[in-house]
Amino acid sequence: MPQPRKIVITSALPYANGPIHLGHLVEYIQTDIWSRFQKMRGHECYYVCADDAHGTPIMLRAQAEGITPETLIARISKEHQQDFAGFNIGFDHYHSTHSVENQYFATTIYERLKAQNHISRKTIKQFFDPEKSMFLPDRFIKGTCPKCKATDQYGDNCEACGATYSPTDLIDPKSVISGATPIEKETEHLFFELAHFNDELKAWTHQGHLQTQIANKLDEWFESGLRAWDISRDAPYFGFEIPGEKDKFFYVWLDAPIGYMASFKALCDRKGLDFDDYWGKDADTELYHFIGKDIIYFHALFWPAMLSGANFRTPSAIYAHGFLTIDGQKMSKSRGTFIMAKTYLDHLNPEHLRYYFAAKLNSRIDDIDLNLEDFAQRVNSDLIGKVVNIASRCAGFVVKKFDGKLCEDWSPIALALYQSFLDKSESIAELYERREYVQAMRDIMALADKANEYIDDTAPWVLAKQPNQQAALHESVSLGINLFRVLITYLAPVLPDTALKSADFLQLTSLQWRDIEQPLVGHIIKKFKPLMTRIEAETLIKMMDASKGDIAAQAPKSTLGSTEATKANPASAPDPVATEIEFDDFAKIDLRIAKIVNAETVPEANKLLKLTLDIGLGQRQVFAGIKSAYDPSKLIGKHTVMVANLKPRKMRFGLSEGMVLAAGPGGKDLFLLNPDDGATPGMRVN
Repeated sequence: MPQPRKIVITSALPYANGPIHLGHLVEYIQTDIWSRFQKMRGHECYYVCADDAHGTPIMLRAQAEGITPETLIARISKEHQQDFAGFNIGFDHYHSTHSVENQYFATTIYERLKAQNHISRKTIKQFFDPEKSMFLPDRFIKGTCPKCKATDQYGDNCEACGATYSPTDLIDPKSVISGATPIEKETEHLFFELAHFNDELKAWTHQGHLQTQIANKLDEWFESGLRAWDISRDAPYFGFEIPGEKDKFFYVWLDAPIGYMASFKALCDRKGLDFDDYWGKDADTELYHFIGKDIIYFHALFWPAMLSGANFRTPSAIYAHGFLTIDGQKMSKSRGTFIMAKTYLDHLNPEHLRYYFAAKLNSRIDDIDLNLEDFAQRVNSDLIGKVVNIASRCAGFVVKKFDGKLCEDWSPIALALYQSFLDKSESIAELYERREYVQAMRDIMALADKANEYIDDTAPWVLAKQPNQQAALHESVSLGINLFRVLITYLAPVLPDTALKSADFLQLTSLQWRDIEQPLVGHIIKKFKPLMTRIEAETLIKMMDASKGDIAAQAPKSTLGSTEATKANPASAPDPVATEIEFDDFAKIDLRIAKIVNAETVPEANKLLKLTLDIGLGQRQVFAGIKSAYDPSKLIGKHTVMVANLKPRKMRFGLSEGMVLAAGPGGKDLFLLNPDDGATPGMRVN
């Protein structure tokens, strides 16, 4: 086991102006998995977060609702924390940027920067809404990006090309509040001179604190020159007044990252920790920020410069992730795929989503896709059919035949198999450490396959019928339970609630990483109760329908269906195994050799290729989800295997008249069943 470390982890602060949705949860689930893993490894680790509670949008929304901003942010904070708790996000402390701690650190950092001449004062021209008689925040101005010419972009940065600019640089700007064309008006603002830190930041960004893609992207900003950053806003504004100034407030982006410090300081006060041991200039502890790739400029340039200039430590690393798409496209309100956290929780188990995200996430900043069909299939196959199924298959024999007691003596074969599972401990831990969750899940599921193969080979249901094979039966099911324990330990950072239920079933006080080094021998377990139920297609449909209604109402506090009405009753849940079919059902499938006559991309779809197949009885059109693995031009003339008697399915791209067979973990590792190219189209595959 590694030497104990002291670690502080943060996620980006959710804005206190609306509910949490699944796109947000990519980050919080990714961070929570890493935090839980570090704690399981015995490290002193703290995960803190807070609501980002300042800015004009919150002020205007509170006015529209006829309440104070403080009342609004208190309500939103409660809703956010309920959503996070629903997804088992285990913050050690959750705070608010509208706090005495945050005001203290914002003021301290500003005054230290000012004392070092890193703050300047400039008269600028800023957009002013003539109808609302107020200066417009950057995000309340939209127009055309001056760099890439993308339309409908905000006044501070372009979501299309990532450029940052002044709102006055926008082409054809409009006020988001009134729709009026804003006018320019002079005002005096305070600026943080970021260029003072040019050399320090240029070195810092290439010292392993950032992903390579991010560091290379930031080089573009150094090439174009770092510009002074406007850190003040004019009244009216909901935030902290700048000391020594009149009607000037700290820009929300100044005090938002400082919220990490404020939240941790509140935790320190509660637990008796020394704040300077973690945030002081010479602190030897570790500090990590998990953020979305859209806010890297603020976190990787402004933030370390502010910290360094104010004599605080800089982050050990900043980890950026990509965005979430659903069924290959951006989340859509009209299609019901803009799914709120609460809506999901009203219909599905949160640990299903935690596992699916883990099975997609790696250390890069690539976007990930929540394909709802694949989501159901993978969760049902991996978690229910493989992992939980092991405990389900073995526990009944242990309880009924051996009074719940696991055997005490193992054969060399059993010991060797258990050891092979332990041998993966450090490599799986290293994958978690490097945030390569996708590979960790693959390796864990490979072990689950191995465990199920052992149970199939030893066939305890056969041994149970043979009086002279009770010792073999006892070892088979006892080892099965022990292998399940190892698997659920490896999965505990991803499935904390299922891990707790498993610990109770196994009668263990906890599931720590090092505990699996000692197998459970002569140990008493409880009667097995279903740990998880399958995802049904109709439940996904209900969730999407509820999402459409939720968005239509545009209400942060949704009034959706009862949780109790959509959760399966654990007491009546079936044994969690894959649905069985008879041989006669399988015999109905008509598999035939098909020659790929033509292959082309489907512009409207991210994953599909349009294939024209010759099966000897004429040509068929099939849409296949293999775009990530194959260049369509290289498929023409090849042979594959297809299901020839599948009922045609009408898709929005056209009619799909069959299915080609492929296997693999996904992405580029997806392999068509490829018979010899001399095979005859139309030939049956037996």
